[in-house]
Amino acid sequence: MPKLVAMKAAGEKITMLTAYDFPTARLVDEAGVDVILVGDTVGEVVQGHSTTLPVTLDQILYHAEMVGRAAQRALVVVDMPFPTFQLGKYRAIENAARVLKETLCRAVKIEGGVAQAEVVEGLVSAGIPVMAHTGLRPQRIHQLGGYSVQRDRDQLLADARAVEEAGAFALVLECVPAELAREVTAVIQIPTIGIGAGPACDGQVLVFHDLLGLTPGRVPRHVKVYAELGNTIREAVQRYCGDVRSGTFPSDEQAFQ
Repeated sequence: MPKLVAMKAAGEKITMLTAYDFPTARLVDEAGVDVILVGDTVGEVVQGHSTTLPVTLDQILYHAEMVGRAAQRALVVVDMPFPTFQLGKYRAIENAARVLKETLCRAVKIEGGVAQAEVVEGLVSAGIPVMAHTGLRPQRIHQLGGYSVQRDRDQLLADARAVEEAGAFALVLECVPAELAREVTAVIQIPTIGIGAGPACDGQVLVFHDLLGLTPGRVPRHVKVYAELGNTIREAVQRYCGDVRSGTFPSDEQAFQ
């Protein structure tokens, strides 16, 4: 955590990606990512739900345990799923403590600003490092009425200052106008990690499946697709099916004599 704050002070950009299993986390870690997030986005990109809300604490711990064992250098942060931190600070401490006790992960992430400042402070006081998350908060999607850019300057600034004062070591800004994200980044000392928040943030985070072209349907505006692995996997499986059906696989090369 202190290293990330030092990176902000030195003007070094922070890289962050999601991972949900051992082989993915190992590859991401070996590639040099600074932070791995075991996100509740697992509910959408792995489980097939339309929101993150169905993800349970036991499910996130299952994935976090695998990711924590794989990561050798990156800081691993675990999303606290709905409603594990909305039930008061003592329940939040009890739930977040399971992350540190049952996995090799080192910190948790919770959505919220002013409204969750007391919870952030309680977690930090208990020795649990916290990354905060403001702007668009997917766990409040029903209240927000959809996924949209968050433009309330006063609220965003208040949220950022509140979680910093409460002891959060970093802040995710999601779907925030670029100039507003620049302003928030300038007024707080902890690093900001942007997703759909422009280039002025101290770092960036993307969902692993989005980056590699594994997400079906429309790609969100804030995503840059670095590889079309979805097409590659589909074509490889089609070739396999063709070889099996034609009798060319397995050949003598793949058989034991």
